[in-house]
Amino acid sequence: MAPKPFPRRVISLSLLAAALSIAASASVAEARWYSPPSPVSAIVSEQLYASLFPHKDDAACPARGFYTYASFARATARFPRFGATGCPHTRKRQGAALPAQLSHHPTGGWATAPDGPYAWGLCYKEEITPASNYCDATDKQWPCYPGKSYHGRGPIQISWNFNYGPAGQALGFDGLRNPEVVANCSDTAFQTALWFWMTPRESKPSCHQAMVGEYRPGPADIAANRTAGFGLVTNIVNGGLECNRTGDARVSNRIGFYRRDCQALGVDVGPNLDCEHQLPF
Repeated sequence: MAPKPFPRRVISLSLLAAALSIAASASVAEARWYSPPSPVSAIVSEQLYASLFPHKDDAACPARGFYTYASFARATARFPRFGATGCPHTRKRQGAALPAQLSHHPTGGWATAPDGPYAWGLCYKEEITPASNYCDATDKQWPCYPGKSYHGRGPIQISWNFNYGPAGQALGFDGLRNPEVVANCSDTAFQTALWFWMTPRESKPSCHQAMVGEYRPGPADIAANRTAGFGLVTNIVNGGLECNRTGDARVSNRIGFYRRDCQALGVDVGPNLDCEHQLPF
């Protein structure tokens, strides 16, 4: 007698399709919520970030609750070369330089402040009493929108229509028609700071290039004594007002934040801290 054949397992095509659909949906959901870690997280951890900005969420700070580490990490992940360029010392110096510049602009500290003047970074989201609406009406590429102000907002205090326009174009928001988003969305605020940090503009190198050894001075830069280092970063950020002058308090404040941050990261500050003898761009 021939053996009986094993019964065939019949799988419903509809059940199989449903199972595949569920698996695909789970994969999409996982991809949507998963965010790859930023290279800078190995340098500026959440704990270190909290120690660099210990009073940012105090009741006295208008930006309390705004500048979260999660937003900072997401912004740096969007610019993956930040924190991932150069040797470990170079990466740490850049990891110190950005928080130092971010601390200076929206700081709420003063000489006798609790925990010292360098413990109150990221206290403000925007200028309290802007000197103007920061509209350069001569710029036809990035024209000002009626009724809008392009005063300093966010951790780098991005200003002027010729910065809001290209920043918005690069990051996916209308910087000319809706500049307020920089002070209303923490992710956008940090992204504008990283965009400014990483993007060379016309005759200026990027702050990133100045800190990681990618800056190549031309004849005009050499004549202007624009040498790489933290001082050149200050020149890029606000050289027209702070550089080529003796003992500027704003420059000293930036350096104070940078020294503190380098100490926290366990790295020396490197050369050329100030821009006292540099001509502005």
